Amino acid sequence: MAQTKVHRKKRQVTILIIWMILWEVGSESIQYSVLEETESGTFVANLTKDLGLKRGELAERGAQVVFKGNRQHLQLDPQTYDLLLNEKLDREELCGSTEPCVLPFQVLLENPLQFFQAALRVRDINDHAPEFPTREMLLKISEITTPGKLFPLKMAQDLDAGSNGLQSYIISSNPHFHVLTRNRSDGRKFPELVLDKALDREEQPELRLTLTALDGGSPPRSGTTEIQILVLDINDNAPEFAQEQYEAQIPENNSLGSLIITVSARDLDAGSFGEVSYALFQVDDINQPFEINAITGEIRLRKTLDFEEFQSYHVDIEATDGGGLSGKCSLVIKVLDVNDNTPELTMSSLTSPIPENLPDIIVAVFSVSDADSGQNQQIVCSIDDNLPFLLRPSVENFYTLVTEGALDRESQAEYNITITVTDLGTPRLKTQHNITVTVSDVNDNAPAFSQTTYTLRVRENNSPALYLVVALASVSSLFLFSVLVFVAVRLCRRSRAASAGRCSGPEGHFPGHLVDVSGAGTLSQSYQYEGIGKEMEESPMVRDSFLFS
Repeated sequence: MAQTKVHRKKRQVTILIIWMILWEVGSESIQYSVLEETESGTFVANLTKDLGLKRGELAERGAQVVFKGNRQHLQLDPQTYDLLLNEKLDREELCGSTEPCVLPFQVLLENPLQFFQAALRVRDINDHAPEFPTREMLLKISEITTPGKLFPLKMAQDLDAGSNGLQSYIISSNPHFHVLTRNRSDGRKFPELVLDKALDREEQPELRLTLTALDGGSPPRSGTTEIQILVLDINDNAPEFAQEQYEAQIPENNSLGSLIITVSARDLDAGSFGEVSYALFQVDDINQPFEINAITGEIRLRKTLDFEEFQSYHVDIEATDGGGLSGKCSLVIKVLDVNDNTPELTMSSLTSPIPENLPDIIVAVFSVSDADSGQNQQIVCSIDDNLPFLLRPSVENFYTLVTEGALDRESQAEYNITITVTDLGTPRLKTQHNITVTVSDVNDNAPAFSQTTYTLRVRENNSPALYLVVALASVSSLFLFSVLVFVAVRLCRRSRAASAGRCSGPEGHFPGHLVDVSGAGTLSQSYQYEGIGKEMEESPMVRDSFLFS
């Protein structure tokens, strides 16, 4: 079968990938739950039962478990096709402080193609204790400070989430202070020290207290730090910031050292008591990518930002005067996404070779993703022009590559297909994936003669070894050709002409002396037209097979 070349427009399938869960019509997500740190190979679920399938159907239909990216947290038992843990899961590594920690995945059945949405929730265990950034804090408080004054303290960090995370602070028993547990705008808890009774430097110039952070596990875990309080002589005014909270925005690709914002505080005192220096309050925060100029209050970038890792930062800033009094403000920095992640293509299934005579065959199943957000996350998928294939969007971010119609192996036995995945950000980033698909042959061509009628003219008295004609029949599907050799007749030797007389005509359909048993395809003897030509014309068998003129 010969295929007509048709100019086709380039086919593009555009999908706006928004990172929210899109469920397949008529189906609901199946939810599973495991504790973090559970051993690899632990049974999670009976997929055959949960999906309502027949026993053995998962194996017959080529079931796969597909997670986003290259991580494969679950596996299918090769014998029972039960769902098992593929590795120990660390909730803090997978989700950080996000709660609940949910890992979406799909169960893919290849033949026929079908998707099932599912999700694995990783439940937290209390495997981390709260931890302060330093073993000791230093506070300088004037003896004239009135009771009720609040003193923010550095908070502890607990990698666990939910009830296993940090819940409260307590302080060792003393007559001057108690501690409050406060919530920041990002949900983290920090301690504030409250002055209950006025200090007297002459009576007690220094105090030492123990601050304890407690989580909500059972039993609870805790972490401690020491607070050293120095009682200062009179310094009437503490520094005050122009704003209690600053806000700034910064693109994630800003260069190191770039200026983000400048904060300002002033102190009404004179001399050294009125000189202000700046510092980041939680300077030991492991996620802190900023630094502040102690004199000018300029905040600059010291580490590369990544919007996909952190979208915002909450920074506490402290201003301290020469007498040790301090003031505090907060800074919320929002990170702006730029298009710095190329789209990813994950091939789930590829079928090659494919038969030439069947249309609408699923050649490949793959998924696409982009770690960016908004416009930078929108994706266009396309294949090359003039290919007999189509891209079809399936569930969520999956595509199938199918044949547009029946193929013709005799016209083209192999296709090199380039799948291009491009995002819509600025600048546009793209990924290309090349696959090779071969076409298998089926017996769809019958042998055919090059023409239906052959006309032969033979001169009388030809010399021996004369070849008459060769007719070729071509078999396109098997690349064979058949050769029909009309058996020639050898001319009688002239030396025997007198004794043999006239050559007799053919007897029956094909007389024996027409056959050259040597297979050379030559005349077995010389003939005169008057003797045999007319008889061959009049023979029904010969006349039906050949047309003489």
